[in-house]
Amino acid sequence: MKYEKRAWTEGARLVAGVDEVGRGSLFGPVVAAAVILNPEDRIRGLRDSKLLPAERREVLAERICRRAIAWSVAAVDAEMIDRINIYQASRLAMREAVVSLASAPDYLLVDALRLDLEVRQQAIIHGDALSISIAAASIVAKVERDRMMRELDAVYPQYGLASHKGYSTPQHLAALREHGACPLHRQSFAPVWKAPVQEEFGFAEEN
Repeated sequence: MKYEKRAWTEGARLVAGVDEVGRGSLFGPVVAAAVILNPEDRIRGLRDSKLLPAERREVLAERICRRAIAWSVAAVDAEMIDRINIYQASRLAMREAVVSLASAPDYLLVDALRLDLEVRQQAIIHGDALSISIAAASIVAKVERDRMMRELDAVYPQYGLASHKGYSTPQHLAALREHGACPLHRQSFAPVWKAPVQEEFGFAEEN
């Protein structure tokens, strides 16, 4: 809580941690979360979402959303990622998560980036490992994006999204080679634009 305590010492009351997930994925949105933890209600076990098993993330995400002062998530889809690039899309998702908070923060702790917001903020490299607020945001964002990928797996079962969540795994790359990219793939990412285009099949009218 070093960074949170420093912000409180400087007069901040509502400190929001902000993080994103899905930046390196080939498929679907980048998802960001913003979380204002209650300093009087410490949630134990918060750490970088990548270091937690899925079941533990789910438990912690529920606790965070139930006990935090405020939390929100925002997503920027693949089409926008292709249009403005993944770096700017990540910043946009983070910004939207912050402005969607029910309580407006007066200090931001952001994983690695600075946001276009008139709020005091600090960018922290590897922030999800160094700040409990950013760790909380990473958990909420990861659980939400994983949920999206499981739902989209039913729509695009040929890609195995439920297992790899759209990342560049051997299974996903093999599916891209076999089936081509679908509209929710990030067309600006090399493994996608190098893949064959997925054919569209029409239905002939019956006589």
